[in-house]
Amino acid sequence: MNVCSLNSSDEKRWDDFATINSSSTFFHSLGWKRVLEQSFSYQAEYLYAEEDGQVQGILPLFEVKSLLGSRSLLSVPFGVYGGVCVNNIEAERVLLNAAKELAIDRGVQNVEFRHERLCSENFPSKDLYYTFRRTLLPTVEENLQAIPRKQRRMIRQGEKHGLTAEFGGLESLNDFYAIYTHSLKNLGTPAFPLSYFHHLLSEFGKACRILGVWKDGRMVSAVMTFFFKDQVLPYYGGAFGDSLKYAVYDFMYWELMRYSVEAGYKIFDFGRSKEGTGAFDFKRHWGFEPEPLPYQFYLPRGGAIPNVNPSNPKLKWAIEIWKKMPLQLTRMIGPFLVRYVP
Repeated sequence: MNVCSLNSSDEKRWDDFATINSSSTFFHSLGWKRVLEQSFSYQAEYLYAEEDGQVQGILPLFEVKSLLGSRSLLSVPFGVYGGVCVNNIEAERVLLNAAKELAIDRGVQNVEFRHERLCSENFPSKDLYYTFRRTLLPTVEENLQAIPRKQRRMIRQGEKHGLTAEFGGLESLNDFYAIYTHSLKNLGTPAFPLSYFHHLLSEFGKACRILGVWKDGRMVSAVMTFFFKDQVLPYYGGAFGDSLKYAVYDFMYWELMRYSVEAGYKIFDFGRSKEGTGAFDFKRHWGFEPEPLPYQFYLPRGGAIPNVNPSNPKLKWAIEIWKKMPLQLTRMIGPFLVRYVP
């Protein structure tokens, strides 16, 4: 079994494997690679394992710099899932060995694999994130009844307030971005550049849509959603603060779930959250159970796993300052900062 670096002639074989393999994710697709390269100028190294002319496994890697200049390899930036995607344990072994050799050759501080499961190597793992997924039931009514009573009442509140939902694409982007940047500022988190979302919509077409919720002719909440295989992944979203009294989040996610059932999708993926956060509790209140995400690290120089996330007490002061900054200023600075915290 050989390990090769992806070139343009291999792209169809890569995407065919990423489409067929049962453990592949939306973030293994080459579309994700193209979007990140266009948006952030990351240097990608896509490795695949081949045996007798057949692809047996893939591993997408990106070299990322921190604000202080240290470098890492990451599979994959801004993705909930990533890491090795293989047909067999031998393919996993050779790809992980190739990643370790690449890390040493490039002199990076660490390699982060965003696995959904622990790999065969005894790498240290980060116990931080959980994902929330559920198989959709056959009918809309069955899925509504599976939502706990309190959340069903919140959905009906949105309906009583006259909320409506509508899918859009590039024509919805500016409204979506205004909502998204407003929400992230309130969380103390830098926002992505507008161009990133433009690239996502342009690259993925019908597999990337914006569901907007409207009240009195104004978009008040929205979620950018990815569609992959039989899965629905609501990914980037937010709401204006003055619309929360209308239960816009409950209404929005129910409308997305309802559409997913009617369109024949099988898995509703609520995405990852950290335990102890409002997002974590919100998803549990919908009847979704958390599944740990065992992100693993290879540390060629030893040392500790990096801790660059909002739950780090050392970052609390920066988050509070960000919340108090003018919105327009965060929109200017955020796109510069976000590429360093993928």
